[in-house]
This record gives sequence, C-alpha cells and structure tokens, in this order.
Amino acid sequence: MFRVTSRFVAAFVAALALGLSVSLGASASLAADAPATLTAGPQTGTAQRADQAAAPPGASTIPGYLQQTNGERAQVQPGNNAPMWREIKQQAGFSSLPDPEAGVLIQPQTAYPGSAFTSAGEAWRQTRNLLLIPVGGWLLILALVGIGAFYLFRGQIRLEHKPTGRKIERFTPFERFMHWVLAFSFIALAVSGVVIMFGKFFLLPILGSAFFGWLTYALKTIHNFIGPLFGLSLVIVLLTFVRDNLPSKSDLAWLAKGGGLFGGGEAPSARFNAGEKIWFWVGVLFLGLLAVASGLVLDKLVPNFPYTRSAMQVAEIVHASATILFMAMAFGHIYIGSVGTEGALDGMRTGYVDESWAKQHHTLWLDAIKSGKIPAQRSGPNAQAPVPVIKPKA
Repeated sequence: MFRVTSRFVAAFVAALALGLSVSLGASASLAADAPATLTAGPQTGTAQRADQAAAPPGASTIPGYLQQTNGERAQVQPGNNAPMWREIKQQAGFSSLPDPEAGVLIQPQTAYPGSAFTSAGEAWRQTRNLLLIPVGGWLLILALVGIGAFYLFRGQIRLEHKPTGRKIERFTPFERFMHWVLAFSFIALAVSGVVIMFGKFFLLPILGSAFFGWLTYALKTIHNFIGPLFGLSLVIVLLTFVRDNLPSKSDLAWLAKGGGLFGGGEAPSARFNAGEKIWFWVGVLFLGLLAVASGLVLDKLVPNFPYTRSAMQVAEIVHASATILFMAMAFGHIYIGSVGTEGALDGMRTGYVDESWAKQHHTLWLDAIKSGKIPAQRSGPNAQAPVPVIKPKA
C-alpha cells in the first residue's frame, strides 16, 4: 500500500541504532567512569580508596566533627578534604582568574534546572549530565523514530494529479542560495554539536581516546567558525521570507485539517502554509536566534559582555537546550521538504514547481499568481524555467 524505499529504511534503521547507542552507551560509560577502587566509608557515605584505612564506625558522631581541621579529619576519614574546602569558601584568597572574578576561587551556591542547590560549577555539571544529555538525546531519538514511523505508515504524500508541465517559480536564485547556505551550515553545526555533546558515548569506545580527542577538537574548531556564518545567513533568511510568513485566517483551517498529513487533503494555503509558518516563527526565529545569541556568548564575540563563569554556564545551558529543540524541529522540516512530499524538493533545488503541485499544496498562492497579484516569474523575464522531464513508467 505504501511505497517504502530500501535506501530510506536502511538509513532510518542506521539512525535509530546510532541514537539508541547514544542513550544506552551513556549509562554504560558513566558506570565505567566510576573508579573501581572506591568504596563507601561506613556510616558516612563518603568515598575512599581501597588501600586507605576505613573510617571508624560512628566517625560523624564524634564531638566537634564539623569543626575538625583537615589534619584531624584525615585521622578518621582519610581522603576527606571537606574542612579545607569549607575554609576556602569562607575566606578571601588569591586566584589568577581575571576580572570580574579575581579572587573568587569557588562560585557561590545556586541551582540550575535539574540540579541540586550546590556550588554553581557542580550545579552546571549536574544539569548537563542529568538533564541536557539524557533528555536531549532521547528527544532527538524520538524525533527520528517518529518520522520513520510516520513514513512507514503514511508513506510519501503523492501528487493527486499528473504534472501539467507548466512551471511556476517558487524560489528565486537568491532565496535558494541563502537557504542552502543556512542548510549546509546547520548540518555542519548539528554533526559537530552531536559529536561534542554525545560522542563520548558512541564514538569514544570505537575510535579510542587519542583519535576521538583530535576529532572533537577539529569539530569544535569547525563549530566555532561555522556558527557566525549560520547566524548571518539565518538573519538574511528571516528578512527574506518574513512577509510571506505572516499569520492569516487560512492558517486556522489548515491546522484544523492537520495539513492533510493524515489524509483528507489540505486546506487552501498561501505561499507558505501554517506548518511552514510555525517552523519559521518558532524554529528559525525563536530557537534559531536563541542558539545564535548564546553561541556568540560562548565564542566570546559579544563586546562588553561580562564573561563570568556563571554567565558562560547559563549560556551553555541555553545553547544546548535551544539547539536540541531546533534540531528536532529541523528533522521534521527536512523530511516534509524532501522524501515526505513528492515534488517539494524541486522547488528548492531548481526554483520551480509544477502547477499541479502548487494547486494541491498552495491553492491560494496559485490563485494569486493566476490573478496577476503575484508574478509567476519573480527572478526576471530572462530567467528560464527547467525543461520538464518525462519520467518513464515503472
């Protein structure tokens, strides 16, 4: 009933296996990273080396336990340096950190999303390891699984009528150029970002620490240089397409019918339908600009910005959250604009779509062209539409 290509199924299975290895490998890696020689001290819950003498039972109940010096604590709990760190947090000292954090060795206590109330550095580590990595990894996996399942059960959205051979210019050369600059820079950032954030769970065991370290450093460098290009092209794309993405009453009817994704046909829409507008405003504008702004902070490219550790920690949390959500939405956009909809990719590849495609997916846009409100040839009278290619019957 549904046409499923073996190439797409193979790609989907590979993506699913890769995604599962990220999440499943995370637990295994975290467990493997724990030192095997650490044991819990009796009645204290503190970790100590196996070759050290165990703390005597009831050590924490000794009078003056919380007032012990580091030397006194070493007698009952070897390796426990809590008194030393407690003193450091309670008094000023010297550190080589530059302004505005000169003299601040340990950050004040705080709580980030998903973390306990603890020192800011530890709170950031907990947020990253306990929230961003597992939840973000599963979100990307579920997005890919959902798209694959939708393709298997719904299949490609096919043209309802035969192509007429009459071509309408959907995107000008400039629009297509900026779109592809944005698309390819996104791919570079997505691949490098996934390796940086999740690579230690599925690539490190395969490549080894030396090659993985070199690869991560190279991808981090690429990520830092491609980021500003992505930001610039993002702003240009936003300015280029903002007019045609303004909300209209027809969007409600399109959403009420689910865009025809589940059958029943599409409601009439203008040049961009409600689904594309949601992607534009929520994905490209909100999440895209949030990712770019936080990325520029992490790259230290924002002038006169207070680059404190806490500011960088918040920027990293915002950047990771925004980019993961952006990627999940981008997967859907890429699917609908390529294998998910017959003829959709032609518009961005050649700039032109067949009149039958426009009538099925963007009726109001086609009506505006036929009435003369919108020119059918927007890039100039000398531009040539692609010659129709008659596909042989299967």
